[in-house]
Amino acid sequence: MSGHPVDPAISQRLADLALVGVVGALVLALAARDADTTALDYGLLAVSAAVLAFHRTAPLVVLAVATVSGAAYALHAHPGPLGALTVFAAVHLASQLGHRGWAAGASAVFLGAYAATGPTAHEAVEKTALLAGWFVCAVVTGLAGRNWQAYLRQTEQRALEAERTREEAALRRAGEERLRIARELHDSLTHSISIVKLQAGVAVHLARKRGEEVPPALLAIQEAGGEAMRELRATLEVLRTDEPTGTPALLVERARAAGLAAELCVTGEECALPAPLDRAVYRIVQESLTNAARHAGPAKVRVELAYGEDVLAVRVEDDGTADPERPPRPGHGLTGMRERVTALGGTLHTGPRVEGGFSVRAELPLGAGESV
Repeated sequence: MSGHPVDPAISQRLADLALVGVVGALVLALAARDADTTALDYGLLAVSAAVLAFHRTAPLVVLAVATVSGAAYALHAHPGPLGALTVFAAVHLASQLGHRGWAAGASAVFLGAYAATGPTAHEAVEKTALLAGWFVCAVVTGLAGRNWQAYLRQTEQRALEAERTREEAALRRAGEERLRIARELHDSLTHSISIVKLQAGVAVHLARKRGEEVPPALLAIQEAGGEAMRELRATLEVLRTDEPTGTPALLVERARAAGLAAELCVTGEECALPAPLDRAVYRIVQESLTNAARHAGPAKVRVELAYGEDVLAVRVEDDGTADPERPPRPGHGLTGMRERVTALGGTLHTGPRVEGGFSVRAELPLGAGESV
């Protein structure tokens, strides 16, 4: 029996709460060993630990609050080096999220407050020397963690790209094989069946011209030849047609299985689509999800199909790294997408969103492709 996969957002939130619990329990336990610890000291430690839970959404605010409360605790209680644990954690997390300058500045502020608790300059230097090394390690390990995460993301993207390339190569080989089979069937069977049908037709015509009774077997051969030709043409049409191998819903499921946070929303009354329109919708969603997986980074993607009275709107948006100030150059995928939409009399808008990320919006007439 297999369970459902845990939502990454829930896992991150649980990890953040665990961090707060461990750090908070440790600093409060250490403070409790000192008989001079006051309620104010406990409050400052609790604030500096609890705020760590929000380091992903507001890292600089968390860094500032942890530093100020930690420095106030150091000035009031004169703790040992372990009293800096919450500030140490905030500095490490901020550096890991790319704010190394702010992390270094916060370290300097706290170390200055900690040094001020020394009775003499010599003791102040001794107290802060080792602690300064800890804070340097916090900044450096934060940067190392950030670089490691970036490496893992790049490795994952390369793996997804390799998988996509293999799938595309397999589909291309399958398409080439279908075309080869279609040519072989056309060149061999079509000719042979045509000869049989023609000869049977000539024999039937001559028999009727001479006033003779046409043998039933000859009529059966003529009819079977015509039926075989119709079925062969239908088979060749299927082999030569590049039909989609699924639905937009299946594409979204495949994207989720590959690690992309994708969701599908369908509004309006769904209806059967003409084959050309169905293929266009499939290819638009497929290309948009592929581009999001390749270029958007660790983003969330929303696929929306809105069925109106006369128009089907297809929208694929992500909250990735696309910048409105630096729009990407259209590649073959976007160009092919625009050609499909234009051929069906629709409109297509693509480009970075103002709030960040990339958007693909297509509007297609529901009757498009019925006569194609």
